[in-house]
Amino acid sequence: MSLIIAMGIGRFAYTPILPLMQDDLSFSNAVAGYLATSNYAGYLIGAILTGVIPLKKHRTIFLRLSLIISIITTACMGLTHSDILWYGLRFLSGFASAYVFVLASSIVLDLLSARDKTNWSGIFYGGVGIGIFLTGLIIPILNRSFKWEGSWVGLAILSVIFTFFVWIWLKDTPHIPDRMIKQEISTQVPPLKWLPWLIIAYGLEGLGYIVTGTFIVSIAQKTPSFSGDAIFVWMIVGLAAVPSCIIWSSLAKKWGFVKTLVFAMILQSLGIAMPVILMAQTGLVISALLFGATFMGITTIATTLARQMSPSNSSRIIGYLTAVYAVGQMIGPTIAGILSSFTHNYNSALLGAACVVLVGACLLLKGIQFEKNPNFSKQY
Repeated sequence: MSLIIAMGIGRFAYTPILPLMQDDLSFSNAVAGYLATSNYAGYLIGAILTGVIPLKKHRTIFLRLSLIISIITTACMGLTHSDILWYGLRFLSGFASAYVFVLASSIVLDLLSARDKTNWSGIFYGGVGIGIFLTGLIIPILNRSFKWEGSWVGLAILSVIFTFFVWIWLKDTPHIPDRMIKQEISTQVPPLKWLPWLIIAYGLEGLGYIVTGTFIVSIAQKTPSFSGDAIFVWMIVGLAAVPSCIIWSSLAKKWGFVKTLVFAMILQSLGIAMPVILMAQTGLVISALLFGATFMGITTIATTLARQMSPSNSSRIIGYLTAVYAVGQMIGPTIAGILSSFTHNYNSALLGAACVVLVGACLLLKGIQFEKNPNFSKQY
């Protein structure tokens, strides 16, 4: 529910509402890109602070505050037409979503690790896909009666309901004994010297995936051959994302995390380029399926792997990884928005994004050698 609120709604509701806002207010793709970038700038700052500020003893408090900020900023997006205020609201929303993602991830992954059920992390990360699907389902209904402004406010009200349950159910992980941590470090964690490869590849993933994550509904709406409501594409993304984390976690347990990560990123790069390869409704549907099926799966695998490398301070290591991811997310929408405004289509932006993700996958190939180490694969 935390991820539905802060990620599925607070962060990603912008994608299906964006074309509605553009139709009404006629702002350019470049401005749309800047708005997305302001959100990811906040996400970056939030991720950095979660990695720097020790939050181990206060995770539930900061998580609850972040959820409140997420709800307020979501509601306020529908209460103003000022792009200056929008930039500030999207920044604060991104800041809150980073805190929710990092803190909720560390709480859940620590508890799963203590119970030797790390592969269950896919269930938790499925919340993002559920949130995306809900926005795709609810926004057309809200838009018909209350326009895009009411869509933001309506989603904020829904978030309040979910936050109530998070508030009463949330319990932090009990302290993991040092002997368990030492055992994990000595027998179950891949060499830390490989961590930079994971960080760089994850940053490139952030740079590439976000182009589709920001503009896919706008692309569908501006594709002449696409028949029907463009927001249907976003619902496909959400539906594909819901089971994806569980599926990828299971594959990682069977194949190894690095091999699975490489395969997922290659598959995603193909999905990003699909609207250019098949310039028709089919290409968009395939793109939505492949994108939805991979983007949260990649996050699940990468964060779980990073957490295993530093189990004694999961918030910090996940914060660092998320910060690099956020840097990529900041750059992606701005470049894509400028390119699409200049070329009057999204083809160059999509192809560039696909190449970036593919390069990230290639950087991880070296890490496959660690999966031949019995100690590395035992934990999965």
